[in-house]
Amino acid sequence: MIDLPKMPSSSLKGKTALVTGASSGLGQGAAVALAQAGAHVLCIARGKDRLEASVAAMQANGWSAEAHFLDIIDTDAMDAFCAAQEIDVLVNAAGSARHSAAIDTQREDYDRVMEINTRAAYFVSTAAAKNMMRRNVGGSIIHISSQMAHVGGIDRAVYCASKFAVEGMVKAMAIEWGKQGIRVNTICPTFIRTPLNEVTFQNPERRAWIEEKIKLGRAGQVPDIMGAVLFLATDLSSLVTGSSVMVDGGWTAD
Repeated sequence: MIDLPKMPSSSLKGKTALVTGASSGLGQGAAVALAQAGAHVLCIARGKDRLEASVAAMQANGWSAEAHFLDIIDTDAMDAFCAAQEIDVLVNAAGSARHSAAIDTQREDYDRVMEINTRAAYFVSTAAAKNMMRRNVGGSIIHISSQMAHVGGIDRAVYCASKFAVEGMVKAMAIEWGKQGIRVNTICPTFIRTPLNEVTFQNPERRAWIEEKIKLGRAGQVPDIMGAVLFLATDLSSLVTGSSVMVDGGWTAD
């Protein structure tokens, strides 16, 4: 009788996950994926009503989740919150986009996108890592990045800059925290249809551009990123760090 290899666990039972931007879209999808896998999910967002409704729906399905109304750009509040929890998985799905031609970029738009997409992402990572180190446990830190962290895009100079920065940050953190067993990765989706970006799909020229670039011929849906979240959060990806999981339908294959 030979010893066959064992499939790594995809369960998160006994784990606590923190998800930012959890009230809708990709953050909501991430929270559901983690909760369905058995994690207790700390759902963070600014919008009280929408977050409460989302968490109530998760609880109605028998999953373990709780709502916390925090703004990720308030790094002091986020640090204090993370210090008071036991965090095994962080999914940072909070993000911002203010698109324009580069030559027309307003400084306040640049600052806002960088504040959320880069600065807040950086410091929520360090807060989660400190929590994991204090408890002497490994963990998984996952950022919802973008295919635009690997290519350029129309009217997306600021957004691309913020996401390229996240990719570099993640690689450096993965090197620094690897010996503590902390894995740091990104998920890079293509255009995913959510209420926030539906206006893009109402523009026939932009929609045609999107569908032409996606080799699988369709825009993404929120469930398309949920498997990637589960993969990176669990032992399925125990030797994966400093990497980007491309969920882009082949956009960046050119």
